[in-house]
Amino acid sequence: MASKNRSAKTATEGLKILWEDGFSRTWKKRNAAVEEFAKRDNHFSDAELSMALKRATHLVRRGPRGSYEYIQKYPFVREKEEQPPAAKKDRRR
Repeated sequence: MASKNRSAKTATEGLKILWEDGFSRTWKKRNAAVEEFAKRDNHFSDAELSMALKRATHLVRRGPRGSYEYIQKYPFVREKEEQPPAAKKDRRR
């Protein structure tokens, strides 16, 4: 979990870091995210975190209002660095 050292300035950024670490592989309540952020010295307001959870496109939520649970839609995949295109072989004879 290489992202433990990274600091988030916004709740949205913090959720992406948690996603990279695989935090949301199972259903989790908002309080679990609050506790994980506290371990990382990130303290976001309830409104900011709730809005970030609602808008996160990589998460699915279920449950009645006030007791939502969240899980990731798909695992995080680190983008590969762009490699230069291979040189085309000259096929002329």
